[in-house]
Amino acid sequence: MTDSDPVIAQVEKWLQDVVVGLNLCPFARKPLRAGQIRYVVSDAAGEKTNEVLLEELLQEFQVLDRCSEEEVETTLLILPTQLRDFHDYNFFLDDAEWLLQRQGYEGIYQIASFHPHYQFAGTNPEDAENLTNRAPYPILHLLREASLERGLKNYPDPENIPHNNILRVESLTEAERKALFPYLFS
Repeated sequence: MTDSDPVIAQVEKWLQDVVVGLNLCPFARKPLRAGQIRYVVSDAAGEKTNEVLLEELLQEFQVLDRCSEEEVETTLLILPTQLRDFHDYNFFLDDAEWLLQRQGYEGIYQIASFHPHYQFAGTNPEDAENLTNRAPYPILHLLREASLERGLKNYPDPENIPHNNILRVESLTEAERKALFPYLFS
C-alpha cells in the first residue's frame, strides 16, 4: 500500500505553486480553495497494473457520478509508482480514453494528463512549453465537461490559454524553474 500523505502533499504544493500560482489553469483556484478536489493515490502494482489502473479509473468516474459538483468538482488519480516512463503513460492514455468512451462517459468527463516527463508532440524534452503539463507524478485529471464548458464561457479568450501558459513558463528563470519543479532537478 502506498503511503499517500506525502504524495498528496507534493501534488497539492504543485497545484498551489504551479497550476494556480502561475495561473496555468484559470479554473483551478476555486475548487482548490473550496476543497472540491478529490486526490486518489493508486497503489496498483504487478503484472496487471494497467488493468488495475483502469478499474481505479472507472471507480473514480463512478464517484463523480454519485457526488455533486459542490462535493467533488474534479479528481486527480495520482500514480506515484506506475507508468514512470512517459511513453508507457502515453500508451495507457489510449486505454483510459477507450474506457471513457466504452463506459458512456464521453461528453460527461474528460481526462487531462500530467507527467514528470511530459512532452508535447513536435517538441524536445527540454523545451519550456512541456513544463505546463509536468507534475511530480503521473496524474490522470478527471474533469466534468459541464464545469469546464461553464468556465470557458466566462473566461475571456480561452483559446489563448495554452499560448499564454507557454509564454509564462518560458519567462521563468532557471532559479524559478528549480524552485517550482524540484522533482525535475533532483
